[in-house]
Amino acid sequence: MSESLRVDDLPLRDDLRGRSPYGAPQLDVPVALNTNENPYPPSQRLSEALGRAVADVAAGLNRYPDRDATRLRSDLAGYLGHGLDASRVWAANGSNEVLQQLLQAFGGPGRLAMGFDPSYSMHPVITRVSNTEWVSVPRADDFTLRPEDAVAAITRHQPDIVFLTSPNNPTGTALALETIDEIARAAPGMVVVDEAYAEFRREGAPSALSLLPHHPRLVVTRTMSKAFAMAGARIGYLAAHPAVIDALQLVRLPYHLSAVTQVVAATAVEFTDELLSAVKQLRDERDALVDWLRRHGFTVADSDANFVLFGEFDDRGAVFQHLLDQGILVREVGPPQWLRVTVGTPAEMSTFRQTLLDVTGTARGAAD
Repeated sequence: MSESLRVDDLPLRDDLRGRSPYGAPQLDVPVALNTNENPYPPSQRLSEALGRAVADVAAGLNRYPDRDATRLRSDLAGYLGHGLDASRVWAANGSNEVLQQLLQAFGGPGRLAMGFDPSYSMHPVITRVSNTEWVSVPRADDFTLRPEDAVAAITRHQPDIVFLTSPNNPTGTALALETIDEIARAAPGMVVVDEAYAEFRREGAPSALSLLPHHPRLVVTRTMSKAFAMAGARIGYLAAHPAVIDALQLVRLPYHLSAVTQVVAATAVEFTDELLSAVKQLRDERDALVDWLRRHGFTVADSDANFVLFGEFDDRGAVFQHLLDQGILVREVGPPQWLRVTVGTPAEMSTFRQTLLDVTGTARGAAD
């Protein structure tokens, strides 16, 4: 084997040359606040239930899993409500695989997908990897999305897929239902609303799930990585018209969701109340962090998620590195003068606040 062989020496697709793989830094630090994980791990009771469930399926791992994940899809439909059933829910290995399958089914060569930036950076990555053209439309300066701007862009470009993110990542801003409705009415193709952080929205904030009966080409994607504290299990899902589910069956790999993944996810749904019990605490911690940052002179985007985008820094890289030198990992993402921090435990947030003040005394100027 030639040790000098490089990826560029391979017959790689031309559109992939020069690209870098997606990935947030995975560093061993005392305070990891960079990937929007739930800081509260599964309880011992849930861990034991998961162990029993996996042990039960282990004896049958010589057989293929349920190809259609029927039980899991039914359980997820029950969790979502809104009159959904298994025929209107689909599951895969993380919401990114769900998005990939949507692009395989509705994107591809000669087709176009649109997003409104800053937003989730994987949307254009998965789009381009699926050989779909990507068009980025800027949000307003306050990171909101005005429906008239979105409709104008849709009218101009006629995208086959429109990506919306609510609450938005990395800004945390949520979309009004009226905005999603107007976009869905104007879009000639599919509209995908990425609701990965839906459980962290303020009490009473509606979900795009309520619009599904009115828009058969509307798709709402979710994940169990965030509020359900199951990032390591890789479980994503969506709700849509049954015809959309039928379309995804055309592109999904056979037996794509393992028996272990299915039973882990179904067990987690049984523990919904316990797993979501930390959500209110994280919301309160988020709101307290936003208030604290603003009191100390930082600019902060309104957030309905479990993270906060804050700034503005002349050199955010210096602030990022200063925090990292003190064992705190945040994320350099979004507009170039901003940083994003995940909401952690009270102890983690206390450490972050004090360290931020310490480092910005030299990197940004005293914030007090």
